[in-house]
Amino acid sequence: MPKVTVDGITVEVPAGSNVLQACELAGKEIPRFCYHERLSVAGNCRMCLVEIEKAPPKPISSCSYPVADGMVVHTDSPMVRAARRGVMEFLLINHPLDCPICDQGGECDLQDQAVGYGMDHTRYGENKRAVKDKYLGPLVKTVMTRCIHCTRCIRFAAEVAGTPELGATARGESMEVGTYIEHALTSELSGNLIDICPVGALTSKPYAFVARPWELRKTDSIDVLDATGANIRIDARGPEVLRILPRVNDDVNEEWLGDKSRFAIDGLRRKRLDSCWVRRDGKLHRASWAEAFDAIAARIDGVHGDRIGAVAGDLCDAESMLALRDLMATLGSQNLDCRQDGAALDASRRDFYLFNTTIAGIEEADAILLVGTNPRHEAPLINARIRKRWLATGAHMPILGIGPEVPLTYDVRWLGNTPRLLNDLGDAAGLLRDAKRPMLVLGQGALRRPDGAAILAAAWRVATDHGMLTGDWHGFNVLHTAAARVGGMDLGFLPGPRGKPLAGMLDGGVEVLWLLGADEIAPERIGRNTFVIYQGHHGDRGASRADVILPGAAYTEKNGTYVNTEGRVQRGFFATYPPGQAREDWKILRAFSDRIGRRLPYDTIEALRARLEQINPVFARLDASPRFGISDPAGPAGDPAAVGDAAFALPIESYYQTDPISRASPTMAECTTTYRPVAAVAAE
Repeated sequence: MPKVTVDGITVEVPAGSNVLQACELAGKEIPRFCYHERLSVAGNCRMCLVEIEKAPPKPISSCSYPVADGMVVHTDSPMVRAARRGVMEFLLINHPLDCPICDQGGECDLQDQAVGYGMDHTRYGENKRAVKDKYLGPLVKTVMTRCIHCTRCIRFAAEVAGTPELGATARGESMEVGTYIEHALTSELSGNLIDICPVGALTSKPYAFVARPWELRKTDSIDVLDATGANIRIDARGPEVLRILPRVNDDVNEEWLGDKSRFAIDGLRRKRLDSCWVRRDGKLHRASWAEAFDAIAARIDGVHGDRIGAVAGDLCDAESMLALRDLMATLGSQNLDCRQDGAALDASRRDFYLFNTTIAGIEEADAILLVGTNPRHEAPLINARIRKRWLATGAHMPILGIGPEVPLTYDVRWLGNTPRLLNDLGDAAGLLRDAKRPMLVLGQGALRRPDGAAILAAAWRVATDHGMLTGDWHGFNVLHTAAARVGGMDLGFLPGPRGKPLAGMLDGGVEVLWLLGADEIAPERIGRNTFVIYQGHHGDRGASRADVILPGAAYTEKNGTYVNTEGRVQRGFFATYPPGQAREDWKILRAFSDRIGRRLPYDTIEALRARLEQINPVFARLDASPRFGISDPAGPAGDPAAVGDAAFALPIESYYQTDPISRASPTMAECTTTYRPVAAVAAE
């Protein structure tokens, strides 16, 4: 490894590194605008100038200059200071002085670096340039006069998002960044352009003129609007969540976040349940907690446990599911299910329902088979990882697909749209066998069918026969779409030996049905005489059929444990209080158990989490997803030969409206309207 001396500090750096990276290893801060660790090097802004001994006698841009053994670098010499001040002066020539009305104010790289590295005056007295704002859709607001031509947005769209819609026209002072032909950005990751823009040229359109960063209370949490488990930061002021931003976690989301997870937060304020409701004479009436509990207690009194059922929704935390599971056990019921879509998941072994390669492990794969999934909509951040790996192999990695042909952000060879292809891949089988680390991604669209168990078994056999399961590599992956699904499977929120699955509880299969945030069940499927208790935070599908409504807390309003699609246990934290009478879900269940004389054995969340760990030790291993191979190749129950002929159907119709929060969001409704023509064209 080359040794480099930076301001008298000698460090060893990996071969192929640039001078900027060497300076950072030495603990020296180098200003920059165009350079970004996860994007290609452009060398546009020239702000990262340094002085290098025995190099040409001029300031050198450190981001584009490779290191060499014995190199001596100066980061704060008189020449470097003068050069940086000159660059900053040129950057500010045309930049408008509108910081008081700019949404980037207070967290702007240009502000910070102008103070740290710029001059205290300007010599420019001419007219400033003005640039027309561009339309990029309902999410990203543009003020292009502020643009400093760093091209971060262009490189992100082309390299990470995989939608190369942004570019630059003209040159020099006349250069403008835009979409050439004006249209809305079609990427599900477009909100990340706001984060990487170092000035206020690209900001959040829904957040425009709402708040300043120093007014906000910041809380770390976990996103639950898909099963990736992206690490987020919730910014709130008073009782209202105003913004959600990504946190860096290289093993999960790197530093990116999907648009739905970022912008659906206005749905937290609308269609909220803030009080109890009880149905009398066919109409719902507002009620107190005591009245609601009395109505439930009166209805379940004398009902045998076999006639009581519970369903957990897609956004539930593990604590709430465990409390409901324990409550059902006290009532003698084994009718439990956390699979609202009826997916045929095998809980006998954890690797039958996990993304075993892990999200970070995608970067080691050299061949991928997609089965019944559209990762671009089901998990945009995982889709970005697949694209990252595809690019790293020079776009030579074979990616095969079985299912509906959808426009992904990398080249896919579609084999067809019938499950029977799993039993005969044809010449594509050789591509998988020749790979050293092939992987298979099985989507929920393949498992929610009547032959889902057979497809699961057939997919496992494909993994076994094509070298995906070895002692040091586990290439079988189930891609979930629900944040609560893996946690529910780990807890055993599933039918007991004598219990009924979801299908058995519907159509009058039980007399009393407790829906814990379960909003993806068609209300007409529930029996007419079934007494329905809905516990949740939005007046969505479940509440429309309820006889008693108990107002719960959304994910931003409680401390909760979630398990993502790869089995990583993570915790979100309380950011704002729930509205009105709404309470945390596990507390509601604990209080009701007291009302019926079947008290649950925990009064604090710490005691409840101890019970979680007692049920399954994986809940004690926070923020870890260990890599492992496989020693037992025996597959899940099911006959691979029993797969049907029906074509696969994808589980998500509209990426922007998949849950009660996003369905209540005006921003997501606008996105659905804006992008519906794009989806229709892609389907055609």
